[in-house]
Amino acid sequence: MHRYSQITIAIHWLTAVLVIVAWFTAVSGPDARTDPSYVHFTVGFAVLLLVVPRLLARWAGAARRVEDPQRRWLDLAARSGHAVLYLLLVALPLTGWYAASRLGVPVSFLGISLPSLAASVQGAPGEIADLHETGGTLILWLAGLHALIAIWHQFALKDRTLERMNPLAPSDLTQDA
Repeated sequence: MHRYSQITIAIHWLTAVLVIVAWFTAVSGPDARTDPSYVHFTVGFAVLLLVVPRLLARWAGAARRVEDPQRRWLDLAARSGHAVLYLLLVALPLTGWYAASRLGVPVSFLGISLPSLAASVQGAPGEIADLHETGGTLILWLAGLHALIAIWHQFALKDRTLERMNPLAPSDLTQDA
């Protein structure tokens, strides 16, 4: 069993916290135009910035996949679930940035103004904004399912999978870069 690096673990948990903060600071409807949540924009953009090193580390093989020839369906389900989570971690900040642009709300990250991704409109920002809102709820459900599956692996299958991402796990697991 191979652990993720401490940096990968930190980015994982920071991303999880930021997704939750983004969900709780979201503003929709007319309030999004008149009283936008700059905390939501900042946190969402931080998620986008954090997903880049996560994907690079994943593609570089930061931790070996655990494969069980007897349970190939688990491997396929895990890879599919992670792909959807990563897709949402990229798509949600981009669709939020687009929706803010359509609302005419200036977007900045830590005081740096970001360019508008679309022209401002007077009416509703459109389908992309609706998808952003739905995706925000979907990512919480999927992240919750992800956590439940990790707990199931740990306690039902007893394969120590949860310990790979636990920053406080015993050091008897081999650590990958």
